[in-house]
Amino acid sequence: MPDTVKARNARLEARVPSEQKDFFQHAATLAGQTLSEFVIESTQKAAAKVVQEHELIRLSREEQIAFVSTLLSPSEPGARLRQAAESYRRKSGL
Repeated sequence: MPDTVKARNARLEARVPSEQKDFFQHAATLAGQTLSEFVIESTQKAAAKVVQEHELIRLSREEQIAFVSTLLSPSEPGARLRQAAESYRRKSGL
């Protein structure tokens, strides 16, 4: 057995109407997969999409330029930030 195959030691169950199960089975057959393979692959794709939508930041071209410009030429810290940094240094003994 290849090293890339991971042990399947967790179980996932779902109750669905029989019509829905039949529909999933039909789709799995058309895809040349077992029902389990089809459900796992479909769920993996859907989960990856949801995670990507929540964890990936998308910026317009203008936003990209503004972001990089700010990184390359940051503004000077304001008075409140300087005071907070000084307070932190005093309290932490730096």
